[in-house]
Amino acid sequence: MTDTAEHSSPSEKRSAVRSLLRLWPYVRPARNRMAAGAAVTIVASCAGLVIPLALKWIVDGPVAGKDPSGVWLGGALVLVLGLLEASLFALRRFILARPLARVEADMRADLYGHLQRLPVSFHDRWPSGQLLSRATTDLMLLRIFLAFPLTFLLVNGVTILVGFIVLLIQQWTLGLVLLAPVVPLVILCTYFEERYSRAARTAQDQSGDLATVVEESVLGIRIIKGFGRHRGQEKVFAALSGRLRGTELRKAHLLGMLWAVIMSLPELAIGAALVLGVLQVADGELSAGTLVAFLSTALALRWPVESFGFLIAIANESATAADRYFEVMDAPVPADPASGKASAKASGKASGKTSGKARAAKEHGGLRLEGVGFRYPDAPADAPPVLHGVDLHIRPGETMALVGTTGSGKTTLTALIPRLHEATSGRITLDGEDIAAMPRERLRALVSVAFEDPTLFSASVGENVLMGADAGREADLTRALEVAQAGFVHSLPEGTGTQVGEQGLSLSGGQRQRLALARAVVGDPRFLILDDPLSALDVHTEALVEAALREVLAGTTALVVAHRPSTVLLADRVALLSKGRITAVGTHHELLRTSREYASLMAGDEDRSAAADRTHAGHEGGRR
Repeated sequence: MTDTAEHSSPSEKRSAVRSLLRLWPYVRPARNRMAAGAAVTIVASCAGLVIPLALKWIVDGPVAGKDPSGVWLGGALVLVLGLLEASLFALRRFILARPLARVEADMRADLYGHLQRLPVSFHDRWPSGQLLSRATTDLMLLRIFLAFPLTFLLVNGVTILVGFIVLLIQQWTLGLVLLAPVVPLVILCTYFEERYSRAARTAQDQSGDLATVVEESVLGIRIIKGFGRHRGQEKVFAALSGRLRGTELRKAHLLGMLWAVIMSLPELAIGAALVLGVLQVADGELSAGTLVAFLSTALALRWPVESFGFLIAIANESATAADRYFEVMDAPVPADPASGKASAKASGKASGKTSGKARAAKEHGGLRLEGVGFRYPDAPADAPPVLHGVDLHIRPGETMALVGTTGSGKTTLTALIPRLHEATSGRITLDGEDIAAMPRERLRALVSVAFEDPTLFSASVGENVLMGADAGREADLTRALEVAQAGFVHSLPEGTGTQVGEQGLSLSGGQRQRLALARAVVGDPRFLILDDPLSALDVHTEALVEAALREVLAGTTALVVAHRPSTVLLADRVALLSKGRITAVGTHHELLRTSREYASLMAGDEDRSAAADRTHAGHEGGRR
């Protein structure tokens, strides 16, 4: 389980206002609608403050003068003011709903696009649940803040200011009594904000960790059930859930204390003002209507004052949500050279002209690695690099098999070519062109990959395969499925239109691997990188795929990570990777004679392949 501290480091001293101001670029297009919504709400609140003045007129006028018609008129006026206030609040929602939904959608789209551009090393460090919670819960919280707390922090502030002006005008001595709690309330809110911010950030991070556990449990349900580990997973979930529950209770405790004080102090002040006002009425210093209006205004200000605790709590949670959102958005995207006007596909399939570049391509063409080294960014400083001083040249149209022991760096090397990781030293060229100076869009149109662990998406079979081609057609799909010996798709309920489900778990491992291979070859790429693409296939299917794959490899430059001798025989030459370096290059038979390490690897693989053949034959005989 990845600790939250590894991917987030909230500052002890932070400014909620500064965090929320970072939302301005997204809010700016909606600023006019938000200003209109705030103005309408201020008018509605001020209309509510007129009601006590109407009550004063009713008490001191028609009631004191025993004029029933005046009482009815005053009642009608209060009704009109109440309806006006309610209508304006409803209008505020209508004004703000659409633009704020657009703000949330724009932020979510930017986050998703940024995640697609971030390097693989970023995704290796961040749990998926943390990213998911930022794209959903945090953004929803920010939308709620913009729609309600942000507006009402302004509206309630204006309402309180106008209300106290009205109170001071009506009876300044009573107004000063009501102002007495202001200083302790400001001190309390400052004390509360710092502690609530820390608790809110902790709760949001813990919620992301909990989402990660749920996602991993769902995706790994077969492993959990197969090993009977559901009790253990329940304990992990219960522990994280308990931590989150404790944090939420701490938040509730803080908020409860704040609400208790915020509600108590104004109530005490209103009580004191009531006693003092009654004495003034008894002494004839104050009219009964003025006291009623004063108390009605004070009661109307209760909600704006008491709501500040709630609004500050949401504002702090929203500020931590903004911090979490921008933690991801601030992650740097590796610089990518500007794309040229020519399309990547066209440049990928261009046959070349008799120019200086074409002659250079003949001399330095194909795939070349020169002094390539790689170290993972989070590796200890004293750890040796995964790759160092790798030199390799795969000539145009040649297939090179890459062989090595587990952990020798084969998969890492293949990830450097499409720039899923960036080489830390040396350079890699395709037909003489440095990939570091090549726009990623063009690079990934030239290079197609198939990984040992095939990943499929919640889409149809056809859509999954055609992801490997910009404008793939039905004929391309059919050819790719034939190469990968994936004819099983035609027996699925809807053929190539069948939805394979999340991660393609409705298919077997060999079926997923064949679809991943079809995806790699469907675009007829110039360069093909295959990371042990046949590991999940039985020997008979493997032989059929190899026979079809030979035709594809004949027309492309390919690097194939291989473990089985049968896969090695697909290649023109073999490179042996040992301890992060290329230690031998030659044909399969040459390396068997000249490299003891290579001969040992192949001998072990042949033994394992023979055992697999015997096991498979035994299963077949048992079925018969």
